[in-house]
Amino acid sequence: MELQVKDREILGKKVKSLRARGLIPAELFGHKIKNKHLTISEKDFTKVYKEAGEHTVLTLITEKDEKLRAIISDVTHHPLTGNFLSIDFRQVRKDEKIHAKIPIEFTGVAPAVKKGFILIKVLDEIEIEALPDKIPRCFKVELSKLDDLGQSISIHDLKIASDIKVLIPPETIIATVSEQTKEEIAPPPPTTTVEETTETKTKETSEQEETQKPEK
Repeated sequence: MELQVKDREILGKKVKSLRARGLIPAELFGHKIKNKHLTISEKDFTKVYKEAGEHTVLTLITEKDEKLRAIISDVTHHPLTGNFLSIDFRQVRKDEKIHAKIPIEFTGVAPAVKKGFILIKVLDEIEIEALPDKIPRCFKVELSKLDDLGQSISIHDLKIASDIKVLIPPETIIATVSEQTKEEIAPPPPTTTVEETTETKTKETSEQEETQKPEK
């Protein structure tokens, strides 16, 4: 996938003016290369980001028609609007393996949930090492296999290509089925019957009257 980029001279807080014009400030960095300050059309980037997500190798085309291979390293969003604030690209070489954290996409429904158990998703991403062209967009985990209490899906249950090295132990659990946690119920406060309340008040009144009688 390709993205048109332009060199950027506006830095710091002044980049707000770029966003007002529908542009996103970006940085391109990489091993043994000088960082480049760039801008990208928000409209174009939004389309590519929806299709490719992070870690997909993109081709950045500069104003000089230079083609740079890169992956999306980091995306910063506005906390309220969700709009893109900035993007970091990491330039890659076709023959150089890189580390990446690939998101997990859960699909299906665990039948165990319908039986009253709860599904615990332990991981939301898997760290790997691979050549840029071999990096997947995501790992899909099918939950319909989880039918009963104690069942789980681990890294070794996934079908992962041999040219992808997973950097966490194969026995690492991705999702598991557990029991509902039983909330401790506080004992109810002691109840007092009407008769007991009346009797107590009568006794207190009598004691007060005895105390208040003048001495003879």
